[in-house]
Amino acid sequence: MPETKILSEKKVAEVVERLGALYGDEGTALAHRNIFELLVSVVLSAQTTDVAVNKVTPALFARWPGPRALASADPADVADIIRTIGLYRTKAANVVKLSALLSENFGGEVPGDFDALVSLPGVGRKTANVVLAFGFGEERMPVDTHVFRLSNRIGLCAEPTPEKTETALVARIPKGRLSASHHYLIFHGRRVCHARKPACGGCVLKDLCLFPGKTAGV
Repeated sequence: MPETKILSEKKVAEVVERLGALYGDEGTALAHRNIFELLVSVVLSAQTTDVAVNKVTPALFARWPGPRALASADPADVADIIRTIGLYRTKAANVVKLSALLSENFGGEVPGDFDALVSLPGVGRKTANVVLAFGFGEERMPVDTHVFRLSNRIGLCAEPTPEKTETALVARIPKGRLSASHHYLIFHGRRVCHARKPACGGCVLKDLCLFPGKTAGV
């Protein structure tokens, strides 16, 4: 009998319910007060932890509190404030440029449009989806490394790329739970379903998960 590659829709819904029971009250770990701060924080978070980003953004936003202010900043000064995070010089240049474009082309507001967002420096598909989901309340599935790993490991889908994983999850996650499930998978990936040594024994999904390397021990 061929090995099952993905869970049934009923079991996918059960995965969402169980993870929601664990992480349902938790929102994004990136500290922000408005959509602009969310956008900048997500751009800064690439290949860096949310904890590291949250340590530098208070000083960043205190000095340049909005897109028009940040657009006038010297990227070297921004880099000096965010130098503890990865790729800080490139990210400093990107957030200054995107702030200038927001000021020039969008009236100083973050656009609620996917194509407009990905036209900004440093903004890719995942970042745009995060902003649309948690800034504008749209149902989106941003796929980061945790979401990609867990979705394909557990059996929510079986796809070779983040973009195809996004498409599959949009089709398979129950309506109204898509954006929330993004957070559930991230938190579960950080706390339980680690990349190298998943804690399968203590996992609420251990009876559903299709991971062939699943172990009984914690």
